[in-house]
Amino acid sequence: MKQLPLVLSLIATLTSGFLLYKQFSNGSKQTNSVQAETGKTTEANEFTIAYFDIDSLQNKYEFFKDALAELKVKEESMNKELSSLERSYQKKISEWQQKGASMSQSEADAVQREYAQMQQNYQQRRLTLEQQLENLKMDYKKNIKNKIEGYLKEFNKSKGYSYIMSYEPELMFYKDTVYNITDQLIEGLNAEYKKK
Repeated sequence: MKQLPLVLSLIATLTSGFLLYKQFSNGSKQTNSVQAETGKTTEANEFTIAYFDIDSLQNKYEFFKDALAELKVKEESMNKELSSLERSYQKKISEWQQKGASMSQSEADAVQREYAQMQQNYQQRRLTLEQQLENLKMDYKKNIKNKIEGYLKEFNKSKGYSYIMSYEPELMFYKDTVYNITDQLIEGLNAEYKKK
Protein backbone atom coordinates (compact mmCIF):
# COMPACT_ATOMS: atom_id res chain seq x y z
CA MET A 1 0.00 0.00 0.00
CA LYS A 2 2.95 2.32 0.68
CA GLN A 3 4.14 1.80 -2.90
CA LEU A 4 0.82 2.90 -4.44
CA PRO A 5 1.90 6.52 -5.10
CA LEU A 6 5.13 5.27 -6.68
CA VAL A 7 3.26 2.80 -8.90
CA LEU A 8 0.72 5.45 -9.93
CA SER A 9 3.52 7.92 -10.70
CA LEU A 10 5.33 5.32 -12.75
CA ILE A 11 2.17 4.46 -14.71
CA ALA A 12 1.48 8.15 -15.34
CA THR A 13 5.07 8.71 -16.49
CA LEU A 14 5.01 5.71 -18.82
CA THR A 15 1.64 6.72 -20.25
CA SER A 16 2.85 10.28 -20.82
CA GLY A 17 6.01 8.97 -22.47
CA PHE A 18 4.00 6.71 -24.76
CA LEU A 19 1.62 9.51 -25.74
CA LEU A 20 4.52 11.87 -26.42
CA TYR A 21 6.18 9.19 -28.53
CA LYS A 22 2.98 8.62 -30.50
CA GLN A 23 2.51 12.37 -30.95
CA PHE A 24 6.00 13.05 -32.25
CA SER A 25 6.62 9.90 -34.28
CA ASN A 26 3.61 9.57 -36.52
CA GLY A 27 5.36 7.33 -39.06
CA SER A 28 6.21 9.90 -41.69
CA LYS A 29 9.24 12.11 -41.89
CA GLN A 30 7.62 15.44 -41.25
CA THR A 31 9.55 18.61 -41.61
CA ASN A 32 6.77 20.86 -40.43
CA SER A 33 8.05 23.62 -38.24
CA VAL A 34 6.25 24.60 -35.11
CA GLN A 35 6.50 28.08 -33.72
CA ALA A 36 7.55 27.60 -30.08
CA GLU A 37 6.46 29.83 -27.22
CA THR A 38 10.01 31.22 -27.23
CA GLY A 39 9.73 32.51 -30.76
CA LYS A 40 12.13 30.00 -32.30
CA THR A 41 11.19 27.21 -34.63
CA THR A 42 11.76 23.51 -33.98
CA GLU A 43 10.98 20.42 -35.96
CA ALA A 44 7.64 18.87 -35.08
CA ASN A 45 9.16 15.48 -34.24
CA GLU A 46 12.14 16.87 -32.31
CA PHE A 47 12.07 17.44 -28.60
CA THR A 48 14.54 17.23 -25.75
CA ILE A 49 14.01 16.81 -22.07
CA ALA A 50 16.39 18.35 -19.57
CA TYR A 51 16.47 17.60 -15.88
CA PHE A 52 17.89 18.92 -12.66
CA ASP A 53 18.81 17.02 -9.52
CA ILE A 54 16.42 18.12 -6.78
CA ASP A 55 18.78 16.99 -3.98
CA SER A 56 21.65 19.10 -5.33
CA LEU A 57 19.32 22.04 -5.73
CA GLN A 58 18.19 21.74 -2.11
CA ASN A 59 21.80 21.57 -0.91
CA LYS A 60 23.17 24.45 -2.98
CA TYR A 61 20.34 26.93 -3.59
CA GLU A 62 20.91 29.77 -1.12
CA PHE A 63 17.25 30.77 -0.86
CA PHE A 64 16.35 27.19 0.00
CA LYS A 65 19.06 27.05 2.69
CA ASP A 66 17.92 30.40 4.12
CA ALA A 67 14.31 29.20 4.16
CA LEU A 68 15.32 26.04 6.04
CA ALA A 69 17.29 28.12 8.55
CA GLU A 70 14.26 30.37 9.14
CA LEU A 71 12.01 27.36 9.59
CA LYS A 72 14.45 25.90 12.09
CA VAL A 73 14.49 29.14 14.09
CA LYS A 74 10.68 29.23 14.06
CA GLU A 75 10.49 25.60 15.18
CA GLU A 76 12.99 26.22 18.00
CA SER A 77 10.98 29.25 19.10
CA MET A 78 7.82 27.14 19.11
CA ASN A 79 9.51 24.42 21.16
CA LYS A 80 10.82 26.99 23.66
CA GLU A 81 7.36 28.50 24.10
CA LEU A 82 5.81 25.07 24.67
CA SER A 83 8.59 24.11 27.10
CA SER A 84 8.07 27.33 29.04
CA LEU A 85 4.35 26.63 29.19
CA GLU A 86 5.02 23.09 30.42
CA ARG A 87 7.37 24.35 33.14
CA SER A 88 4.81 26.85 34.39
CA TYR A 89 2.19 24.09 34.48
CA GLN A 90 4.57 21.73 36.29
CA LYS A 91 5.26 24.43 38.87
CA LYS A 92 1.54 24.86 39.44
CA ILE A 93 1.05 21.07 39.74
CA SER A 94 3.89 20.89 42.29
CA GLU A 95 2.18 23.58 44.37
CA TRP A 96 -1.04 21.59 44.28
CA GLN A 97 0.76 18.41 45.29
CA GLN A 98 2.32 20.16 48.29
CA LYS A 99 -1.11 21.28 49.46
CA GLY A 100 -2.49 17.84 48.65
CA ALA A 101 -4.12 16.49 51.81
CA SER A 102 -4.87 19.93 53.27
CA MET A 103 -7.20 20.88 50.39
CA SER A 104 -10.93 20.94 50.89
CA GLN A 105 -13.23 19.14 48.50
CA SER A 106 -14.20 22.40 46.78
CA GLU A 107 -10.51 23.35 46.40
CA ALA A 108 -9.75 19.90 44.93
CA ASP A 109 -12.62 20.30 42.46
CA ALA A 110 -11.34 23.74 41.47
CA VAL A 111 -7.84 22.29 40.98
CA GLN A 112 -9.26 19.53 38.76
CA ARG A 113 -11.08 22.08 36.61
CA GLU A 114 -8.02 24.32 36.39
CA TYR A 115 -5.84 21.32 35.50
CA ALA A 116 -8.25 20.30 32.71
CA GLN A 117 -8.25 23.89 31.44
CA MET A 118 -4.43 23.97 31.49
CA GLN A 119 -4.27 20.78 29.41
CA GLN A 120 -6.78 22.16 26.94
CA ASN A 121 -4.89 25.48 26.66
CA TYR A 122 -1.62 23.64 26.10
CA GLN A 123 -3.08 21.43 23.36
CA GLN A 124 -4.71 24.38 21.63
CA ARG A 125 -1.49 26.40 21.71
CA ARG A 126 0.56 23.45 20.45
CA LEU A 127 -1.86 22.88 17.57
CA THR A 128 -1.89 26.58 16.70
CA LEU A 129 1.91 26.76 16.63
CA GLU A 130 2.18 23.56 14.59
CA GLN A 131 -0.34 24.90 12.08
CA GLN A 132 1.56 28.17 11.79
CA LEU A 133 4.78 26.25 11.17
CA GLU A 134 3.09 24.02 8.59
CA ASN A 135 1.64 27.06 6.80
CA LEU A 136 5.07 28.67 6.75
CA LYS A 137 6.58 25.48 5.27
CA MET A 138 3.89 25.41 2.58
CA ASP A 139 4.50 29.09 1.78
CA TYR A 140 8.23 28.46 1.41
CA LYS A 141 7.65 25.40 -0.80
CA LYS A 142 5.29 27.37 -3.02
CA ASN A 143 7.68 30.32 -3.17
CA ILE A 144 10.65 28.07 -4.05
CA LYS A 145 8.60 26.27 -6.71
CA ASN A 146 7.52 29.61 -8.22
CA LYS A 147 11.11 30.90 -8.24
CA ILE A 148 12.34 27.74 -9.99
CA GLU A 149 9.52 27.79 -12.54
CA GLY A 150 10.01 31.50 -13.24
CA TYR A 151 13.73 31.09 -13.69
CA LEU A 152 13.33 28.01 -15.91
CA LYS A 153 10.86 29.87 -18.14
CA GLU A 154 13.50 32.54 -18.81
CA PHE A 155 16.34 30.01 -18.95
CA ASN A 156 14.53 27.88 -21.53
CA LYS A 157 13.91 30.75 -23.94
CA SER A 158 17.42 30.27 -25.28
CA LYS A 159 17.67 26.51 -24.74
CA GLY A 160 14.50 25.21 -26.37
CA TYR A 161 13.82 22.20 -24.16
CA SER A 162 10.40 20.65 -24.50
CA TYR A 163 10.34 19.58 -20.84
CA ILE A 164 12.49 20.26 -17.81
CA MET A 165 11.94 17.79 -15.01
CA SER A 166 13.32 17.31 -11.54
CA TYR A 167 15.24 14.09 -11.07
CA GLU A 168 14.06 11.91 -8.22
CA PRO A 169 15.60 8.42 -7.89
CA GLU A 170 12.30 6.63 -7.18
CA LEU A 171 10.66 8.04 -10.31
CA MET A 172 13.37 7.87 -12.98
CA PHE A 173 15.49 4.86 -13.70
CA TYR A 174 17.90 6.31 -16.26
CA LYS A 175 19.29 9.75 -16.91
CA ASP A 176 21.70 10.97 -19.55
CA THR A 177 24.01 13.52 -17.94
CA VAL A 178 24.20 15.46 -21.20
CA TYR A 179 20.81 16.94 -20.33
CA ASN A 180 21.62 17.68 -16.67
CA ILE A 181 21.11 21.41 -16.11
CA THR A 182 21.45 21.31 -12.32
CA ASP A 183 24.62 23.41 -12.10
CA GLN A 184 23.29 26.02 -14.53
CA LEU A 185 20.01 26.18 -12.60
CA ILE A 186 21.71 26.55 -9.20
CA GLU A 187 24.10 29.20 -10.53
CA GLY A 188 21.27 31.20 -12.09
CA LEU A 189 18.92 30.92 -9.13
CA ASN A 190 21.64 31.92 -6.67
CA ALA A 191 22.63 34.91 -8.84
CA GLU A 192 18.98 35.97 -9.01
CA TYR A 193 18.59 35.55 -5.23
CA LYS A 194 21.71 37.61 -4.49
CA LYS A 195 20.36 40.47 -6.60
CA LYS A 196 17.29 40.62 -4.37
